[in-house]
Amino acid sequence: MAPITKQCDYLVIGGGSGGLASGRRASGWYGAKTIAIESNKLGGTCVNVGCVPKKVTWNAATIAQTIHQSASYGFSVKETAPFDWAAFKAKRDAYISRLNDIYARNLDNDKVETLHGVATLTSPTTADVKLDDGTITTVEAKHVLIATGGYPNIPSDESIPGASLGITSDGFFELATQPKKVAIVGAGYIAVELAGMFHALGTETHLFIRQDSFLRTFDPMIQESIVKEYERQGIVIHRQSAITKVSKASKGGSWLDIEYKDSATSTGTLDADCLLWAIGRKPSTQEMNLDKLGIKTGPRGHIVVDDFQNTNVPGVYALGDVCGRVELTPVAIAAGRRLAERLFGGKVDAKLDYNNVPSVVFAHPEVGSIGLTEPQAREKFGDDKIKVYKAGFTAMYYAVMEQEQKGPTSYKIICAGEDEKVIGLHILGEGSAEMLQGFGVAIKMGATKKDFDSCVAIHPTSAEELVTMR
Repeated sequence: MAPITKQCDYLVIGGGSGGLASGRRASGWYGAKTIAIESNKLGGTCVNVGCVPKKVTWNAATIAQTIHQSASYGFSVKETAPFDWAAFKAKRDAYISRLNDIYARNLDNDKVETLHGVATLTSPTTADVKLDDGTITTVEAKHVLIATGGYPNIPSDESIPGASLGITSDGFFELATQPKKVAIVGAGYIAVELAGMFHALGTETHLFIRQDSFLRTFDPMIQESIVKEYERQGIVIHRQSAITKVSKASKGGSWLDIEYKDSATSTGTLDADCLLWAIGRKPSTQEMNLDKLGIKTGPRGHIVVDDFQNTNVPGVYALGDVCGRVELTPVAIAAGRRLAERLFGGKVDAKLDYNNVPSVVFAHPEVGSIGLTEPQAREKFGDDKIKVYKAGFTAMYYAVMEQEQKGPTSYKIICAGEDEKVIGLHILGEGSAEMLQGFGVAIKMGATKKDFDSCVAIHPTSAEELVTMR
């Protein structure tokens, strides 16, 4: 059978949040004929194996913590059975399936045609799509957006024997039973979030990091506070560590023998029934023919784009994790919508401002950050132009708890210049995620320390410390 040929104004390759937001804006708002291609489930990483199921699991872990803390508030809560991982997973999976259906309905409502298959670019305006039934559909488009996202990295068995016996963050959401003991390798937010959730739900948790702290791109205050808190909670942190070999354990089942070295042990072996690699992600560009089309990529394979999401090839654009710039779902969504507005809505200057993007780590406790870290601020403006305000305290939530149950709260405001413009805000503690969104608006608008001070505090809250700091 000869290939079917379709034509459109806008071809979106990748059915994640960023690509679909761009496609829906182009079609639903501006009437551009749009075709979206996805080889997996709609919603991409965030909906299926990222932000959404992660936050649902974080909620479960937080409830577990609350149950344990409830005795301090006078409650007698008896757990008649351990956490039902399987039942929880079934409900979480059902929720994600509903979201997949909602994504499909929204595309239909905005008249975006979808093709389920793998796309390969054959020219800057043409892609061959291998559909699930093996047939090929050729799509010709005036504009092509690459929004294929990324996937978790895992060492090869050649570099670390037995590495493939481990799983990644994708595999975390496939676990049918709760591990009794987990070894997590990585120092970024994914490793830190998963470690906090595993531990809170009752799994013995070991975190292997290459240096002495994790979340190393965050402000030093955040790094110091979260490392100290994780150790206080009982998470075992292996500093300056490296996994050297993984093999199946003699006890059978899913148990593994994980050989390692760290700052405390020249060589050691940990038995665990789950090894999880959280050592970064790679851009999903294998099928794109980027080299053949002359599309530039960076040293780690990310597609190079300018401020308007243009690649170096006219008519081809890219956004989201495949570009490696601020890899957050809301960033991809916002960039996608701006791109559609520029291409089809007549807004020739529309682009996303990548400065002052708020971000949160759903650790235990939560972490929030926007703007420059203190070292970045001092390097950019000079020590004499920077003023830093800090506060560390115990939130009122812990008022009736024993000392060993109390978690930290740490805040930092970084200001620059005589008017003390707020150029960085870093917070750790209960409620940080919800709190940061509002302060993010203020900082995006150019708020100064005086503006913060002029706002009447809401008492009693942790957030009031941010408008009363001296």
